[in-house]
Amino acid sequence: MTLPTPVSPMLATLGPVPTGPGWAFEWKWDGVRAITTVADGQVRAFSRTGREITSTYPELGVLAELVHAPAVFDGELVTLDNAGRPDFGRLQERMHQSAPSSAQLAAIPVAYYVFDLLHWDNHELTEQTYERRRKLLALCELDAPPEVRVSSYYVDVAGDDLMAVAAQHGIEGVVAKRLDSTYLAGRRSKDWIKVPIRHTQEVVVCGWTQGQGRRARTLGALLLGAYTSDGLTFLGHVGTGFTDRALTDLGALLAPLEQPDSPFAGEVPSEYARNARWVRPELVGEVEYRQVTSDGRLRQPSWRGLRPDRRPAEVTLPTDW
Repeated sequence: MTLPTPVSPMLATLGPVPTGPGWAFEWKWDGVRAITTVADGQVRAFSRTGREITSTYPELGVLAELVHAPAVFDGELVTLDNAGRPDFGRLQERMHQSAPSSAQLAAIPVAYYVFDLLHWDNHELTEQTYERRRKLLALCELDAPPEVRVSSYYVDVAGDDLMAVAAQHGIEGVVAKRLDSTYLAGRRSKDWIKVPIRHTQEVVVCGWTQGQGRRARTLGALLLGAYTSDGLTFLGHVGTGFTDRALTDLGALLAPLEQPDSPFAGEVPSEYARNARWVRPELVGEVEYRQVTSDGRLRQPSWRGLRPDRRPAEVTLPTDW
């Protein structure tokens, strides 16, 4: 029995909570997307970019005991805090471990929240409706906490009410999905709409400035960008949200990427460029921010961490930026 071929995940579009009939709502988990393939006691996991991450998350091995037919699942890898809320910061400590130790597995357990079934028993299901796929997923009886959980979905419930529940319980937001939508592998579609409570933005790291005071031996801020029709566009800088470990790791990653010239397509304001040390735009991260200024800069951004599951070319701005 051979493993089914993994697919590129379908992507949601940022937007407001949809209203009217024909929608289902899921929780928006703050984690790492993963496509998993299972067959004959074997499990393989792949990131959004197609990179194999099986060894990083050995918790997924439990799928081999639960699944007794060739299958492909879509879901999110999540680490919970002591209150049971998604904690992306803790997950960061696992994302870069190709072979985590038993101590790391015990200290930072990861759960796989499955929300879609794309292949089952030699049948491709991507052309089936979301509603049909979710019903088939329920028949798989995958719930095996804490390692594997089937993410809940809600029909005939107001999305705004679920957003209020998400805010109360520290969940990132909701994802709305059309009940009659098919699975568009590798494509971003308005059939899926993500509605985050907090504003987050993926960014390309394009440079850095030297720290001062206590951080004189490390970086002070990262210079950030994203791709638009004009090329790599400057979004400002971020100097908060870093742990000491993150500063050390970023310094090591940025050193070999240094280059003499700015990678931005346009001119960077002198107050940012004056002391900048430019790098090749190869690292992707994520920031949380309050709002966007009139000149297109992130206001009060805070660093959330690197996103090795993203490619720089994927980092674009929302249409309402």
